[in-house]
Amino acid sequence: MRWNRFWILGLGTLFTCTFFIQAKNNPVTRKQDKPIRTIVIDAGHGGEDPGAKGSYSTEKQVTLEVALKLGKILEENMPDVKVVYTRKTDRFDDPRKKAQIANDNKGELFVSIHCNSTGKIRKVTGYKTVYHRKGKRKIASKQPIYAYYPSNAKGTETYIWATSKNNAKMESLKQNSVIVLDANSEETKQLMDDTDPETFILLNTLRNAYFDQSLRLSTLIEDEFTRVGRISRGARQRNEKGIWVLSATAMPSVLVELGFISNPEEEDYLNSGSGQQELANCIYKAIKRYREELDRFTNNRNSSPATSRINTRSNNTLLKPGKPAKNQPVPGDGYCVQLLITDKLYKPGASIFRKLPGDINRQSVVMNKKKMNKYMWGRFKTDQQASNALRKARKLGFKGAFVTNC
Repeated sequence: MRWNRFWILGLGTLFTCTFFIQAKNNPVTRKQDKPIRTIVIDAGHGGEDPGAKGSYSTEKQVTLEVALKLGKILEENMPDVKVVYTRKTDRFDDPRKKAQIANDNKGELFVSIHCNSTGKIRKVTGYKTVYHRKGKRKIASKQPIYAYYPSNAKGTETYIWATSKNNAKMESLKQNSVIVLDANSEETKQLMDDTDPETFILLNTLRNAYFDQSLRLSTLIEDEFTRVGRISRGARQRNEKGIWVLSATAMPSVLVELGFISNPEEEDYLNSGSGQQELANCIYKAIKRYREELDRFTNNRNSSPATSRINTRSNNTLLKPGKPAKNQPVPGDGYCVQLLITDKLYKPGASIFRKLPGDINRQSVVMNKKKMNKYMWGRFKTDQQASNALRKARKLGFKGAFVTNC
């Protein structure tokens, strides 16, 4: 039920964003295309950038082999999907170029493939006696003798961009709005007005939908790895070097760490044909499950009477030619402001929320296998009200706050 609710909210957001633009030229709701038509596969590193190094192989070699195998599986089993590679040979591309390749090809899913690595383990193997002078005396002291061993870290991880990069993701959506929303460029430029509350709400809700979809795919990938016996270290948010491309691509995006190339056992697995094929199959199966869920809820939404009511409302009320009228009600239950996610449990009426009028709702969520608390403020009927509430929340110190659908 939890993921059913996620798909309904996420897809509702995407459809609303699409209708917002399309209604300028075509007031009649058109039949939705397949939700995933283009998948971009990124083999991490390449060329003069080898990435992480094992005892006999490099990250760039492994990621390219797995990327090509994954692409082949997708092409054979999803002939209606266009597969785009950021590289198919041993070459280096700046992350900015990789993001441009994904955006220019109107990607609807971005999968970046990498290998993990950790430093060697230092262990004391014995002691040696060392003498040093103190005045006229020689003083003996023991010093440890160290030996270095390869790390025994193992397992997979799948990352999405951290919420601290939400603004960067929204900027990439704005810059690629013509591609994302499949609209006429001149008209889209007129609509994409930084100072307009409706534009802010549009991009904000679209970004939130992509975040939820990326999180869902990352969970499915780790689930598939677990099914074949791989150790899963979880689906996580990441805000480190090397993750920039996820916030620069205007689509749902994940980064998959296949295993630890610094571990000799894992390095052998990552370089074996059977290991690479198994990893590629796992990612494919996760994408297939993700696409099937997306298809199922797209079809349910298109065939339900509620959808017709929302589409009609959008065309007649929110989607009049030109910019939408301010303070119009929105479909569904309206907007909420997500204030923060924390491990702290705040009681009703806590001082941190005292300057925010209205209800503060708490939801339990699991992040990185840890139970967290998500705090949502209010239920705002119009985008203008939600935009004003967001400004107030950020002014009061909730810097990471954003608007989402209730």
